[in-house]
Amino acid sequence: MNPIDGRPVATLEVMRDIIAQSPFNAFLGAEILVCADGVAELAVPIRPELTQHHGFVHGAVVGCVADNACAWAAASVAGDVLTAEYKLNLLAPAVGDRLLGRGRVLRASSRLVTAAADVYAERNGTERHVATMLATLMPLGAQTPS
Repeated sequence: MNPIDGRPVATLEVMRDIIAQSPFNAFLGAEILVCADGVAELAVPIRPELTQHHGFVHGAVVGCVADNACAWAAASVAGDVLTAEYKLNLLAPAVGDRLLGRGRVLRASSRLVTAAADVYAERNGTERHVATMLATLMPLGAQTPS
């Protein structure tokens, strides 16, 4: 997918720097694995601090992983973005070793980016689909992501 309006876009290296400066993503232990051409993938290790009273990963954390996957995919074609809206479907309890978020841009313009993400809970190398998201993001202009 081509960058919109020729603006600077986020690369894997740029996103790693941004994530390193984000206190919440540092707390989550988020690691970006892919960020290019309208696609992003991240991993978050599951630990007790991220769970709710039943031992499942808290829905807010699952939602954050999905939102990051959408936003980081969008940033790879639109530069700096903000999430304007999303719909999250929680499909199954998230338990395991880590969460994987996989985002993709569905359509991008200079005003709006529509993206989707799926979140998987990985346990012993096996993935279980636990959530899906559809998001609308707003490019912040022709500026370098920060």
